[in-house]
Amino acid sequence: MSSPDFLVHDSTDVVGVAVVEGIKKGQTLTGWVMDKDKTIKIKCINAIPLGHKIALKTLKDGETVLKYGHDIGMMVSAVAKGGHVHTQNCKTKRW
Repeated sequence: MSSPDFLVHDSTDVVGVAVVEGIKKGQTLTGWVMDKDKTIKIKCINAIPLGHKIALKTLKDGETVLKYGHDIGMMVSAVAKGGHVHTQNCKTKRW
């Protein structure tokens, strides 16, 4: 496998993390699901900055976001599969 564009740490995760710079809208990305040692493909619908999250499925408003196999927050607006998930649409549940 060539270097992945994004990483998914746990197969239960609903987001992956971009590990390359310059991901542009419309690109087909390769992700590595680490716990299963498999690759997946996804078409991104937004530019995704390095270190930001990409939705692996359509995420609804109010839905829990799993990353690293853990609850990291809640969607505050819906995002389609391949969309950019960050502070504009995902918030911690702590406050």
